[in-house]
Amino acid sequence: MKTIQPKEQKGQFRVAEIGENKCTLESYNRRDFYKISLVVKGWPPCQLRYGNLAPIEVDKPALVLLNPMIPHSWIVPKREIESEGHFCVFDYDFISYGTELNGLANRIFNNQKSPVYFPDDKQLHFLSVLFTRMRTEADLAYDDKDSLFRSHLNLIIHQALQMRQESDGLEKGSSRIANAFFSMLRKQFPVDLPLQPIKLKTASDFADLLAVHVNHLNTAVTKASGKSTTTHINELIFAEAKSLLRYTTYSIAEISFGLGFEYQSYFTRFFKKFGGVAPSEFRSTFEKYK
Repeated sequence: MKTIQPKEQKGQFRVAEIGENKCTLESYNRRDFYKISLVVKGWPPCQLRYGNLAPIEVDKPALVLLNPMIPHSWIVPKREIESEGHFCVFDYDFISYGTELNGLANRIFNNQKSPVYFPDDKQLHFLSVLFTRMRTEADLAYDDKDSLFRSHLNLIIHQALQMRQESDGLEKGSSRIANAFFSMLRKQFPVDLPLQPIKLKTASDFADLLAVHVNHLNTAVTKASGKSTTTHINELIFAEAKSLLRYTTYSIAEISFGLGFEYQSYFTRFFKKFGGVAPSEFRSTFEKYK
């Protein structure tokens, strides 16, 4: 590892491969150094504890940008596949020397939902090339290395900002999908029997109408609410079934049809699963008190 201490330019910058000179993910976790790591390999997964965030599992290639002012630590299990990748560390003086780099660093380090970004294959290749070039340039006899390093850091941080924007866009899209699902689900209730039986009764029904893959819909709904799409559907159907059994005189066959069940036996099985008793038994309990 080379330590660059230019005579005219300020700040310190170091770059190395993970594993070089016994450097690990935990190396240089000091309060006076910013650190950017590109983790390419390693198994089993490690965890990053960062400030007040929940532990972040790193189970695939990741770009990690650590602010030294935020307490953090790595939990690295005994590895079957050793960690591979690159990292660089630098102090505030190094980034503050360049106006553009200082502005980018403030944007990425001081406004983090998460310090971990998961690049796709193309982004990973681009970042790997940048780190490899920095490590090679650290050994060169070139007086203006720091300018090169700052240029590479600009590109790395720009890539991180781009990944963050893409992630935010996906989150907004997922939120819109989840909200559309909840709106469509609620509009089906209360059921107007016998004229308007529910038409959307499975996750696939909603996904088809929203023109998204059912897995994408379930991911969006689960992220927004902590419950799966199917759970939300079943909960509302069960609540509506109890209401119809308790407050209307519709037959169980009519209720089962209105709630989207092809056969009454399917409805009976569903109701017993969630209510513990058959629909007829549930209804008779309330009829006693009329």
